[in-house]
Amino acid sequence: MGNEMDFGLIILLFAIGFVGSMISGMVGIGGSIIKYPMLLYIPPALGFAAYSAQEVSAISAVQVFFATLAGMFAYRKGGFINRSLVLYMGVAIVIGSFAGGYGSQFLADTAINVTYAVLALTAAILMFFPKREEDNGDFARVTFSKPWAFVLAAIIGVVSGIVGAAGAFITVPVMLVILKIPTRVAIASSLAITFISSIGSTAGKVMGGHLLLNPSIIMVAASLVAAPIGAMISKKINTKALQWILIVLIVSTVVKIWTDIII
Repeated sequence: MGNEMDFGLIILLFAIGFVGSMISGMVGIGGSIIKYPMLLYIPPALGFAAYSAQEVSAISAVQVFFATLAGMFAYRKGGFINRSLVLYMGVAIVIGSFAGGYGSQFLADTAINVTYAVLALTAAILMFFPKREEDNGDFARVTFSKPWAFVLAAIIGVVSGIVGAAGAFITVPVMLVILKIPTRVAIASSLAITFISSIGSTAGKVMGGHLLLNPSIIMVAASLVAAPIGAMISKKINTKALQWILIVLIVSTVVKIWTDIII
């Protein structure tokens, strides 16, 4: 593809970026869980040139970086971001994802896919466990086990480093069910943590030379508009509804990953 982009493709990329980032702002995940398959399958299905998996993951990484940044700013005002949670889990995820990213070269592709599939399945199962209800309490007083938060985040980091995904869709269920964090705090803090973990992956993709500038700019523009809208919707709707949106997203990812492995 040259520098001249088809107008139809520009609109399509903007739409994919918009949908992915709005959902990302709503449920606190980086959104690559949705954007990755959309970018991979929709353009060729509509007759545009297909992007390679490497290119798609590079565009996704850059866009997750901006979508989570924009979402974070939208949540900052409500006091939903728990700084100590972000610090403990953010640091652990960065260390883990570096280790996982480096270690992945020693693993076979099937091992990587199965690891990811098992992790996604765990996340889906976790979402059906009982979660903390008190949602309108004092968010500043949220307590959690710091050692557990660090260890769990390090594990998520290693596995997401191995598969090259941000792993945020696993972070939220872990916060809700194991660390007993209220839903809105988990969503807002997860965006901040995903932002931290995406710094490394974005830098890696840019240095690796897989980044396509024009599609990335379009997707980033979409995310800067859509992620704050998603965050606004999230603050307005019932936490049960938010949890169900998450469940649907995670379960559909699990189905997709497992069918890819089995078929």
